[in-house]
Amino acid sequence: MDHYEVIERALVHIEDNLDQPLSVESVADSFNMSKYYFHRLFTAVTGSSLNNYILSRRLNASVALIQSGGCSLTDIAYQLNFGAQSSFTRAFKRQFGIAPSALKAQDADISPVPIPPVVKRPLKNINGDVVTDFTLTEFVSIRVTGIAFEVDLAEDYKTQIRSHSAQLLQAIDTTVKGPCYVIYSNCQPDSTRFKVLFGIPADLRLDGPFYFTIDVPQLFCARFQYSGDLLVIGDVLKTDYARFLKISRQETEDSHIELIQAFDDVHNLQSAYHIYAPVKKLPIDSVS
Repeated sequence: MDHYEVIERALVHIEDNLDQPLSVESVADSFNMSKYYFHRLFTAVTGSSLNNYILSRRLNASVALIQSGGCSLTDIAYQLNFGAQSSFTRAFKRQFGIAPSALKAQDADISPVPIPPVVKRPLKNINGDVVTDFTLTEFVSIRVTGIAFEVDLAEDYKTQIRSHSAQLLQAIDTTVKGPCYVIYSNCQPDSTRFKVLFGIPADLRLDGPFYFTIDVPQLFCARFQYSGDLLVIGDVLKTDYARFLKISRQETEDSHIELIQAFDDVHNLQSAYHIYAPVKKLPIDSVS
């Protein structure tokens, strides 16, 4: 069993035993693994500690129980191992922003979410710690021609990117092949809105108000490889990036470019891709 299969099975095991007193040790024992290694692996793969994940899934399960109307809030709190209704209420408010009583009174609507997919990406072991594999590399300066727009990562940004990519492909020669880039820039603090350029590395002349040719400067970056929707991997990417900064002792670069998403094939945005995140270039002997 590889590490992804271990975590996928662990998520199912947790979901099937939310009414049991789960712990790092009990879940690790179910897979004959050291609790210390299992916890490092679980955190690296999911981007969450095991205890926080279990709490979030218990709260998620409570939503369906409340909406069914068959149990009191006290019964639900004990059924899902919160110990007391007050503890359950506090945790519910933190996660959903409302009290469980408001949901029970049908003053709010919350939809339970399925078990989250496991985000697959290369991992490596650094001094006994399991982390997402990364490479410090130069993103070489390129000229990109494409279509510019704005997206909100809290909304269906993927549909916007696909529709704009289709619009760009209709405007260029059908024989154009090769890589493409989604460049996210100028995100404001505490905002999920980005300016985006979807483009290809070519100097083309395209008519239209939203077509631009820009020169992306050379950037020193941390490069990560992922498969899947950026919206789905968002929390995992943030955790990966924070752990990377801690382990490598790097610092983020003050750049208007936040992220670059690089695909090998402009006609296949379902493929694996690289994420480039600008970082400051530090002396080589300062990197672990």
